[in-house]
Amino acid sequence: MRSHTGEKPYKCEVCDYACTQECALKEHRMIHTGEKPHKCEVCDFACIRSGDLKVHMRIHTGEKPYKCEVCDYACTEAGTLKKHLRIHTGEKPYKCEECDYACTFAGSLKKHLRIHTGEKPYKCEVCDYACTFAGSLKAHMRIHTGEMFKCEVCDYACAQAGNLKQHMRIHTGEKPYKCEVCDYACTQAVSLKIHMRIHTGEKPYKCEVCDYACTQASALKQHMRIHTGEKPYKCEVCDYACTQAGALKQHMRIHTGEKPYKCEVCDYACTQAGSVKKHMRIHTGEKP
Repeated sequence: MRSHTGEKPYKCEVCDYACTQECALKEHRMIHTGEKPHKCEVCDFACIRSGDLKVHMRIHTGEKPYKCEVCDYACTEAGTLKKHLRIHTGEKPYKCEECDYACTFAGSLKKHLRIHTGEKPYKCEVCDYACTFAGSLKAHMRIHTGEMFKCEVCDYACAQAGNLKQHMRIHTGEKPYKCEVCDYACTQAVSLKIHMRIHTGEKPYKCEVCDYACTQASALKQHMRIHTGEKPYKCEVCDYACTQAGALKQHMRIHTGEKPYKCEVCDYACTQAGSVKKHMRIHTGEKP
């Protein structure tokens, strides 16, 4: 009847825990005493509940009684199978209150929230580097240990296996990420995501000063220099400074005399592609 009345006569003397059965209280007290009566005969594992020991023993026996009906996945606990099934159902019960992010696991949400809080719990013991994920710190430590993933074709080396895999596509020419709208293909998922904005018209990066919006964070960074007046690219020969690396490259041709754009009809050559295009109108008779 206590389940209906809500009465919980068995109360813990140490904390606020209360329950309906004496055996449940006895089990709870072990949290405070540290007592773990159920011990594994194979390893040092010990626990409070017999059910937990039963689940633990599956590590040693290899038993995986909970099986997915959609794929070959199998596991030792019902709760783990329940989480796995979200991959097939698409259920994402854990939602971020700051943005639209949603995920299948509580741990994934916890990691995601660090983007908003700025928390970086994983810290390098050698330098000031700190990050949000354990895997990122592991990759960073290779800078200090010298352990790197090396390309067998060229001198490229990196700290993450995934980066090497992407790099190898330069040599193989593989472009696994393909646009469903046009013939565009690329080596990285993020490049395809950016490209798709051409078709969708999405411009998520917006200027806070004017109406400018663009598809890439780097383009917004360059645009902001119009408002700040920052000109980080400086000529080593004269006082010229500009907002973009490409503009400085073009400017340097004044000093070097390089004229890479050449007319196919006559000997005309110039420093900019636009200039040769204009020049061609002399030969074609085209009027702007």
